[in-house]
Amino acid sequence: MFVVHKERIYTPPLGNSVLPGITRNSVMHIAHELGIPVIEQIIPREMLYICDELFFSGTAAEITPIRSVDKITVGHGLAGPITKSIRKEFYSIVNGVADDRFGWLTPVPVPVKQPVSVTA
Repeated sequence: MFVVHKERIYTPPLGNSVLPGITRNSVMHIAHELGIPVIEQIIPREMLYICDELFFSGTAAEITPIRSVDKITVGHGLAGPITKSIRKEFYSIVNGVADDRFGWLTPVPVPVKQPVSVTA
């Protein structure tokens, strides 16, 4: 989880039931490159109520904005500008639209297109 407040990103440290995930690491690299400070600290629940933006990251979630917490709307209830910019850059890299300047992707050469068939 990432909390955006006053143009800074906060995320819980790895010791707080947070997995050292690839997507989390990717978000932190992209934020750093975009000049957005990332602070690892314990996140008090109250911060979730007053933050500007909030998003999940992970293999399945990728980068998913959070609209509300305990029925309290986060920001304007939509993906905010920081979430959007990080998500756009993340997808651009993983989909091959932008250069992989971090070395995240491993090309798999396929010499010849192979037909796919199913035999019974």
